[in-house]
Amino acid sequence: MIVQTLDENKAEAFAGRMLDILNNGAISIMISIGHRTKLFDALDKLPPSTSQQIADTANLNERYVREWLGAMVTGRIVEHNPEQNTYYLPPEHAAFLTHDASPDNMAGFAQYIPLLATVEDKIIDCFYNGGGVPYSAYKRFHQVMAEDSGQTVVAALEEFILPLIPNLETALQKGIDVLDVGCGSGRALNYLAQIFPQSKFTGYDFSEEAITRARNKAEKVGLTNIKFQIKDAATINEVSQYDLITTFDAIHDQAKPDVVLKAIFNALRPEGTYLMQDIRASSNVGGNLGHPAAPLLYTISCVHCMSVSLANNGMGLGAMWGEEKALEMLDNAGFRNVIIKQLEHDFQNNYYIVRKQ
Repeated sequence: MIVQTLDENKAEAFAGRMLDILNNGAISIMISIGHRTKLFDALDKLPPSTSQQIADTANLNERYVREWLGAMVTGRIVEHNPEQNTYYLPPEHAAFLTHDASPDNMAGFAQYIPLLATVEDKIIDCFYNGGGVPYSAYKRFHQVMAEDSGQTVVAALEEFILPLIPNLETALQKGIDVLDVGCGSGRALNYLAQIFPQSKFTGYDFSEEAITRARNKAEKVGLTNIKFQIKDAATINEVSQYDLITTFDAIHDQAKPDVVLKAIFNALRPEGTYLMQDIRASSNVGGNLGHPAAPLLYTISCVHCMSVSLANNGMGLGAMWGEEKALEMLDNAGFRNVIIKQLEHDFQNNYYIVRKQ
């Protein structure tokens, strides 16, 4: 029997860290509620106000608002004046919490915590029995992902992402064929179709719900240069059809990412470009110790990305498949020219500029 000596200082420090984790996890749920009910937006427009005034502005129940404010005050997010019994959201905090703060609105990302918690029982069953949890089990997933995409991709497309590829905007203005694989609700593609009417756009996603959202948006705007189709990316069998193919945070979720990458290689014209945006990380856990969002990303990976792939008897890459694995799989698909670029304001993603030769 090995007798270990307990370092009391280390134990006490870890207990304190555990308490911080529990508090921050709870606050994440309340931040999500504040985002969805637009309480942060209401607070941002108000001077120091009572809970009743805040509830009236947001058209919400005062008793629930008051308890929510308790979490926000003790969580050091909202300031409280006990003498006047008023609450105030500092502008420095509002800059990361309101809808107007997009793309810096971090409250939107807090939605992932309660969203993932809804499948905890199913994930625990997978720990015992293997397999995965299908997309259909994740309620509101496409709605949250569309909002996320609107902040991280759509908002940055014209100013930051497209300029990563030399002469791409000129080509889009003249007219090229574009495919977005795993297009989700189509926010990025619909946006591109609006600003580049001479180009033709196609979006594939295997989710009927997502494609319906994408089509409805395209019809509402009156776009005629875009089409969306329900399709498993692994079944794409087109050859030399597109000048530009994009995937935004989509490859690591695939059941057969190797097959999908090969299909993209075949569908791309010889002089075409494949733009793959995916999570910036190392394939080795030790390489992610300094990553500012590694615990969050590993959690999302385990509870969603990896699991939805395994639910389809897939490879189960997960969100943290990493740069090393990505380069290996691109090479195996036939791509020989890969440049990795990053954006100064985006610590979370790599942008792989990929060509056949």
